[in-house]
Amino acid sequence: MKNNTNIDNELNTVEKKINDFENNCPVQFALKTISGKWKTSIIQTIASNCPKRFGILKKDLDNIAQGTLTTVLRELENDGILMREVFPEIPPRVEYSLTDKGIRLLPILEELKKWHTTL
Repeated sequence: MKNNTNIDNELNTVEKKINDFENNCPVQFALKTISGKWKTSIIQTIASNCPKRFGILKKDLDNIAQGTLTTVLRELENDGILMREVFPEIPPRVEYSLTDKGIRLLPILEELKKWHTTL
């Protein structure tokens, strides 16, 4: 039993070090912010014709489920990449646009594309 406890303690220490690294490394944090199947596609789609309404985004991103689109839009909004504007109209109109932080991300995404093509 004592060996298992030591192994458990060692694993907890390693996990804590990994979590500390991920939480304190700006590059890791940035990658975590934009990672996911749809995030960069949504950012680039909005950037191509800003602002965009939800229905247009859904149409532009062929295979995305409505719930997935909603979730990813909320995540990007919470991370300060997108801004959501609700207009007091009937029927309600919601538009998504890039924030300054989102706009500053675009050249980085372009560099990532270039980097990927050189592999």
